[in-house]
Amino acid sequence: MTVTNINLGELFQLESDLDLKFEAGRISLGGNRMLLLHVGAISSLRKELIETLGTERARGILTRMGYASGQRDAQLARRLLPGASDEELLGVGPKLHEAEGFVLADPVSLNINIAEGLYTGEFIWKNSYEAETHTEDFGLHTDSVCWTLVGYACGYSSEIMGKFILHKEVECVGKGDRHCHNFAKPLSEWDDDAKQHMKYFEPDHVADQIIQLQNEVEHLRYSLDTTAFSKMVGESEPYRASCQLLLKAADSKVTVLLLGETGVGKEMFAKALHNSSPRASNNFVAVNCAAIPEELIESELFGVEKGAYTGAQKSRPGRFERAHGGTLFLDEIGDLSAAAQAKLLRVLQEGEFERVGDTRTRKVDVRLVAATNIDLKQAVDNQKFRADLFYRLNIYPMVIPTLRERHEDIPILANHFLEKYKARHGKRTPGISENALDELKRYNWPGNIRELGHMIERGVIISGNSELIKREHLFPQWEIQTPTVPILDHDPEQTTRIEENESTDIESMVEKTLSKCGSMDNVESLFLSTVVDQCGGNLAAAARRLNMSRPQLVYRLKKHDNT
Repeated sequence: MTVTNINLGELFQLESDLDLKFEAGRISLGGNRMLLLHVGAISSLRKELIETLGTERARGILTRMGYASGQRDAQLARRLLPGASDEELLGVGPKLHEAEGFVLADPVSLNINIAEGLYTGEFIWKNSYEAETHTEDFGLHTDSVCWTLVGYACGYSSEIMGKFILHKEVECVGKGDRHCHNFAKPLSEWDDDAKQHMKYFEPDHVADQIIQLQNEVEHLRYSLDTTAFSKMVGESEPYRASCQLLLKAADSKVTVLLLGETGVGKEMFAKALHNSSPRASNNFVAVNCAAIPEELIESELFGVEKGAYTGAQKSRPGRFERAHGGTLFLDEIGDLSAAAQAKLLRVLQEGEFERVGDTRTRKVDVRLVAATNIDLKQAVDNQKFRADLFYRLNIYPMVIPTLRERHEDIPILANHFLEKYKARHGKRTPGISENALDELKRYNWPGNIRELGHMIERGVIISGNSELIKREHLFPQWEIQTPTVPILDHDPEQTTRIEENESTDIESMVEKTLSKCGSMDNVESLFLSTVVDQCGGNLAAAARRLNMSRPQLVYRLKKHDNT
């Protein structure tokens, strides 16, 4: 029997070897589970790999995938055809690939002797699905594109021969040739250029390289600052006092606890502390504890060992290891789980920790800066935060002033954000109108500096080129008067008048609210939704502002949704 006239129906007992259990959702050939996939689906995956990872990395992944498929088909052929000749065994591979719909393989010549390790082959591939899909997505390429087909051929022939057989595609429809044409022989018989092809069969640990690049980018981002406070803006007395207090802690290793409302710039102060410290040349690693699911926070902070849980296929370092020698910033530290709090306390006290699923103790040298906008002392009293961890963190507490306390910094910050967002959005906005600046000074700023930045960005986007930012650009959705705070000039009589009018203002607000909303349920619904909107949809932050738990807030919101 020659290679060209091998009949799979004669070699395989297809009635028994091919098992189509459609009602069970399974297809198998010789006990191996198979899949029927749309070519369009594979083409979409292939296209995304190329666009995401680049041509070289995508080629390697697809080549190794094809190699694994060829190996399994070779193992299937050996098991089902124990008495087949060498030529038959090697010829079954191309026929299986045909039957699976990948390509029509036409052997030009095939000289094999498994016992003596001899193998040379020449093949013409017709109707290659891979050349077809590549040209549809990207047009003609400068090199061959049948990567999974080459991988399959190498995997099948190498498994049968017991040594690596390298197939080279010398012509390819994907680069404009008439046919896809490849030659094959043992790796040792190829010239030096075989090394160029072998790199696609080597594992490529993309995740490790991404993490390394991420570390380098983080380090580069923070090393670009020419001074410790180059990205921070302000002239007010509260701001200058905070900067001076921060600088006094910079040269030490003391743990710093940054306190203050959401949006006051705690992370900016943490970066400034790092950049003005002896650790500035090492990594600054920031973690938002509230943004990481509770079940993942320990592995994110301390790393994980391979096999620690389902899906942990390799060991990886946590944020503490990445910040070794530098600074670790833990934002929203009040949201840490009890288990993570206990591990964090050990790191702070002993300078050591264990990865999740590991028993080996690791030493680490990290400067910790923590931040929160909740009352940690109250959380300790409510048994939601460890007292020993609180006292360990509370060595050098700093309260970051709110924007309401930095009244004279508002024009400076507004112009700082204006320049930033003009560059980002390619606008030529000349400035902010006096009327708009007055409104900014009168606004209460529940979201502080972050809210101011977002508001200026909105004004830059909405205003036209060469047009001043006006009040309506900053507050376009508000039909009622902008919530404001009075501008005091330290007049005692004015202060007294304001205090005397507060109770009258509250009574008037209650009367207007009830007349518009009609019921207490409507009032509560409006109140809750307004606070959630002010917190940017962050339910945890909204719950803290309302002095309730997140589940309590969710319950109340759902209650009003159903009414």
